[in-house]
Parts: sequence; C-alpha cells; structure tokens
Amino acid sequence: MSSLETGMSSLAAAAAGTSSPATEERRRTPRHRLGRLATIKLGIGMEPRYVLVTNASAEGVRLQLNGIEPRDEFVLLFHGNGGEARDGTYKLIWRHGQDIGAKYVSDVTQNV
Repeated sequence: MSSLETGMSSLAAAAAGTSSPATEERRRTPRHRLGRLATIKLGIGMEPRYVLVTNASAEGVRLQLNGIEPRDEFVLLFHGNGGEARDGTYKLIWRHGQDIGAKYVSDVTQNV
C-alpha cells in the first residue's frame, strides 16, 4: 500500500470514528459529523495545507491534522458546503495526537 493510500485510509477511519459515551458533552451547540477536507492556512508565507474536518458545530470544529503542526490561531476555508462550520479564524482549544479541537473566533480569512 502506498503512503498516499495509507494516509487516505487513516483519514477515512478518523471520519468514521465516534465519541465515547463516557465522554462528557461540554458543547453549547450540537456537533455534526462532517468528514470533508478544508484548507488550513497557518501563517503568512506558509503554504496552505488540507486537513480532514471530522466534526463541526456552530462554535467550532474537530480536525485530523495528518502531520501538520498547528498554531494557536489559524484560518480554515471550507470551499462551499461546510455545514455549520464556516470559513474564518479558529483558535486551538485542545490537542490529542493528530486530532485537535478549535473554536471559531471570527470571519477574518487573512492570517493573523
């Protein structure tokens, strides 16, 4: 299996994942499975990259980074139907391995 196929398999597996019933829900708005790619812009002069958005709500997103090192704030672009998720600036809230949770901050799509 090529590294591209391996990467795609891991992204698909992450999109199919579910939360543990023992995990306490702390969100004010419900999250929805999304399983689609978005563009992450980490800073001026840095190439945009693709990330897998596994869950989204009106307040934030859960992303699988697949080797990308996140910044405290970054821009996400959904290129159309992102559901409740929207283009804008997001703030890193938590990290667990290659998964992160980020809160929507503003509709600014220029890097901070």
